[in-house]
Amino acid sequence: MKTDEQDRPDAALRGIRGIEMGQLIAGPFAGKTLGEFGADVIKIEPPGAGDPLRNWRMLKEGTSVWWQVQSRNKRSIALDLRSPEGQDIARQLIASADVLIENFRPGTLESWGMGWDVLSELNPGLIMLRISGYGQTGPYRDLPGFGAIGEAMGGLRHLTGEPGRVPVRCGISIGDTLAALHGTIGVLTALHHRKVNGGKGQVIDVALNEAVLNVMESLIPEYSAFGAVREAAGSALPGISPSNAYRCTDGYVLIAGNGDSIFKRLMQTIGRDDLAEDPTLADNAGRTKRVVELDAAIGVWTATRTVVEVLDALGQARVPAGKVYTVADIVADPHYRARDMIVSQTTRDGYALDVPGVVPKLMGTPGTIRSSAPGLGDDTDNVLAQLGLSEKDVEVLRSKGVIA
Repeated sequence: MKTDEQDRPDAALRGIRGIEMGQLIAGPFAGKTLGEFGADVIKIEPPGAGDPLRNWRMLKEGTSVWWQVQSRNKRSIALDLRSPEGQDIARQLIASADVLIENFRPGTLESWGMGWDVLSELNPGLIMLRISGYGQTGPYRDLPGFGAIGEAMGGLRHLTGEPGRVPVRCGISIGDTLAALHGTIGVLTALHHRKVNGGKGQVIDVALNEAVLNVMESLIPEYSAFGAVREAAGSALPGISPSNAYRCTDGYVLIAGNGDSIFKRLMQTIGRDDLAEDPTLADNAGRTKRVVELDAAIGVWTATRTVVEVLDALGQARVPAGKVYTVADIVADPHYRARDMIVSQTTRDGYALDVPGVVPKLMGTPGTIRSSAPGLGDDTDNVLAQLGLSEKDVEVLRSKGVIA
C-alpha cells in the first residue's frame, strides 16, 4: 500500500505505514508529522461527517482550512468502526501496518475488539500510539480529557495571564500539540528500537496532562526544594531578568536581555552605562533582585521609540528582540518565505491556500507536502482493493453503510 511518493530516496520514513484512527487534534497532528517525512498514513474516518475537524473554525468550499493543513499527505478511508465488518477491515489494515495512532478514550478500542492484546498477537511488530486525557492507567484514566484540561492539570494555565486575574489560554490547543509531539518522539524511538535493536512492537502511552507537565521546566523541583509555588507573572519570565514585553510608541517588543554579556550591551544601548557596569547586576541572580528597576529603565527607553527603531538599535547591539507578530506580520515577513515556512498548497477543491511549511528542517531528507488533504473516503476503494476486496465486496459494504 505504498504511495509513489514514499519511494523517493529523500523520504526519511519511506516504507513506514501508519493507520490513523484519531480525530481532531492530538492524534492527527502526530499522523501529519509522520506523513510529512514520507510515511504512508491511512486515516480512518466515520462515514457521513468524517473527522469533526473538517468543520472546525473557518470553512472554505464547505471544509475547514485547518483541515487542509492537519490532513495533508494522508489517505482517507470512510469506515464504520462500530460495525463488525468495519472492525474486521480495520484489523486487516493494522495487521500489515507499522504504526497505529489513536486518541479515543481508554477502553474504546478494546470494546471494538482492537485492544493491544488482540492487535499485538495479530501484528507483533506493531507500534501503537495511544493519546488520551490522563493515560491508559491510573485513577483518572476513564475521565474525558481535552487539551485545555491537560494544560490546566499540567500546571500551565496557573502561570498564564496577569497576577491575580483569571488564568488565560495561549489561544491555540497547545496541550494537544505537545501530546502529539511527545507521541511522535515515542513512535520514532520505538521504530528505531524495533529495527536496530531487534525489539518488538510496543504501546506508547501519552497523557495530555503529562505532556504539558514535561515542559514545565523547574516547576516541580522548585516546589520540592523550597516549597515555592510559581505564580502568573504576565509577560515577564520569573527568575530570569530582564526578559519582558515593553511598550513602544506604536506597539510592543519582546526583549530578552538576560544573558550576562547581552545585558551589558542592552544597558549600553539604552544609555544606562551605570547599570551596565554595576557589579551587582553582573549575573542573573543579582538582576532578578532588581527586576522592577531594570524593566522600568528599559520601558522608559522604548516608550519614546517606534518598534522599528527599537529593533534596529537592538539588532545592531546583538540583543535578542522581536515584534509581537500578528498572522499578517508572519505572512509578510521575508524570512519565513526564505525558509519555506509559508508555502502555497492547492486543495482538492482547486483553490490555492497559504499554509505553514514543514518543521523540522532536515537537510538530507526534508519533509514535503506531497498531497493535499483528502475528501472524506477519497481512498476507500483503492485501500480496500489493495486489501484484496473485490468490487462486489466493496459494493455490498457500501450498501450496508460500513464504508463510504
